[in-house]
Amino acid sequence: MFKRIAQTAGFAGLLAAIVLTLLQSLWVTPLILQAETYENSAPTEAVVAEHSHAAATPEHSHAAVAEHSHDVEAWAPEDGWQRTLATGLSNLVVAVGFALMLAGLFALRAPGQTWQGLLWGLGGFATFSLAPSAGLPPELPGTAAAELLLRQYWWIGTAVATAAGLGLLAFARHWALRIVGVAILAIPHLIGAPQPEVHSSLAPEALEHEFILASLLTNALFWAALGLAAAWFYTRPQQSA
Repeated sequence: MFKRIAQTAGFAGLLAAIVLTLLQSLWVTPLILQAETYENSAPTEAVVAEHSHAAATPEHSHAAVAEHSHDVEAWAPEDGWQRTLATGLSNLVVAVGFALMLAGLFALRAPGQTWQGLLWGLGGFATFSLAPSAGLPPELPGTAAAELLLRQYWWIGTAVATAAGLGLLAFARHWALRIVGVAILAIPHLIGAPQPEVHSSLAPEALEHEFILASLLTNALFWAALGLAAAWFYTRPQQSA
């Protein structure tokens, strides 16, 4: 059983990671690069002003130049194959982890047919992408956001509540438990996601909306591919027996 779960997670995760990386390279990454042009233009103006101030006050010039040099020397993958490779490896780790979770759930309640994996995948999309995005939509570089720790707590709480609520709606037999499931689904959104004091973004609003749409559709296709692949690899030994 452990070997079956591991093989399912490995093969399904690899396939879904390839799908996700291709979709991101074609649609999501170009939007991020476009937003970074707006983000990088603002610091440039700030650096020019800072250097002008440093010329007027020489005692601060060394610290300003040293700090700016440190920021410039910070390593980041270059646009092109380095960025794609880094994204692909990150996607592979995440996809295998999610596939391992699905395969573990299949050990408790195995899908009878491959197409049922799509339902599991859509459940994963709702849990880890759609529900959290209702309060914390995907953000482009240069977007104001609330404190990171608060957002992480809300995201985790929303994912847990969504998983529990969907589980009760899908598998509970008593109607009262299904009502509890609906209530659990609503709790994080009634509490509300942490928001910044002032909503602002360096990128145009149209670019933000396109990025949110691209991120959600890309994740939906990723989860659909992951669910179908995981169900196929998991049920394959039974079909060939």
